[in-house]
Amino acid sequence: MKIVIAPDSFKGSVTAMEAALSIEKGIKNVFPHAETKLVPVADGGEGTMETLVSATNGRKVPVTVTGPLGKPVEAFFGVLGDKETCIIEMACASGLDLISPSERNPLAATTFGTGELIKKALDEGYRKFVLAIGGSATNDGGAGMLQALGMQLLDKSGNEIGFGGGALSHVHEIRMDHFEKRVSESHFLIASDVENPLIGENGASHVFGPQKGATDEMVKMLDQNLVRWANVVEQATGVRLHDMPGAGAAGGIGGAFQAFFPSTIKRGVDVVLHYSRLVEHLEGADLVITGEGQVDFQTAYGKTPLGVAQAAKKHSIPTIILAGTVGNGIETLYQYGVIAVFSIINRPMDLENAMQVAGQLLETSAEQVCRTYFYQKKNDGKSCRRTDGKLFFPGRFPLF
Repeated sequence: MKIVIAPDSFKGSVTAMEAALSIEKGIKNVFPHAETKLVPVADGGEGTMETLVSATNGRKVPVTVTGPLGKPVEAFFGVLGDKETCIIEMACASGLDLISPSERNPLAATTFGTGELIKKALDEGYRKFVLAIGGSATNDGGAGMLQALGMQLLDKSGNEIGFGGGALSHVHEIRMDHFEKRVSESHFLIASDVENPLIGENGASHVFGPQKGATDEMVKMLDQNLVRWANVVEQATGVRLHDMPGAGAAGGIGGAFQAFFPSTIKRGVDVVLHYSRLVEHLEGADLVITGEGQVDFQTAYGKTPLGVAQAAKKHSIPTIILAGTVGNGIETLYQYGVIAVFSIINRPMDLENAMQVAGQLLETSAEQVCRTYFYQKKNDGKSCRRTDGKLFFPGRFPLF
């Protein structure tokens, strides 16, 4: 019997690897000799760098950078096991979790620190990049990142504009004379599942601004500022970001990459699954167990469990999802190879308590899932036979 364990992190409680280890313990409680393959994954947001560095036996490089509100923060970039690819997680330098809820202000938050990470990696000789751009605190269209890399963003008086989405109201001209030339010698793979345009009701400000601390009035201001920014970018480059799919990712930094960088955007979970070699690990598997903190209708829009299930379905392997909370709309997932979704909560408890014991809950849930699933397979007369009085589980099960 072979079970592939491929969860995302359970935000605020356990990392993807910790979740995988807990699930493995639950499986081993039932089948101590089962073959288990741990493939912790992510979807391009927080934890992506850790996941890819771990999956490829890479390393992390510490860098002190400018945080989202201008204060120094300790960040990292990762170097993958090939020693050529640099992984940068935007949330590490410009992330929402770096500031308290009361401090969140996308009018002031900057992506400057993300640009500093890129510059440091360029200084170290790297020219192949993976950028995970989820979890940002910013709505500055990537302007801060560009400033950190030498681009001059000037107002009508010829002065450099300040930081944050609010400062974009003053941008009048872009000068690229001093923009980091090594950017053009590099390639940037952008890991993002966001297809929103830069502006409008489905744009960066309206859709993602409120979770970053924007009031209704601020959302309107931020959107107007991004219109101005997009107009100036179009004048300088000929690239129209206004309604470009993906340009609204991470407060508009997705648009900055498309306008100024040699870049390709791919769904975050697909990037992670490629580098973690999930498809190779699926060979000969009987079951896949994945999961994350919350599973609901949004999961079908490119979240980790969906990507894992889609990959498994191509190999006719069923997927079971374990979640901290299960919301509405999960039935959509069944068409993608998911056969069941289970909440790991096994008794009344508040969120704080659940987060503290998430590992234990995952272990218990994985054990119960395996007992139920493989008992059914035993009794359907198709998926096991007795050899010397012992149960034996052959091959994968023909469920699709």
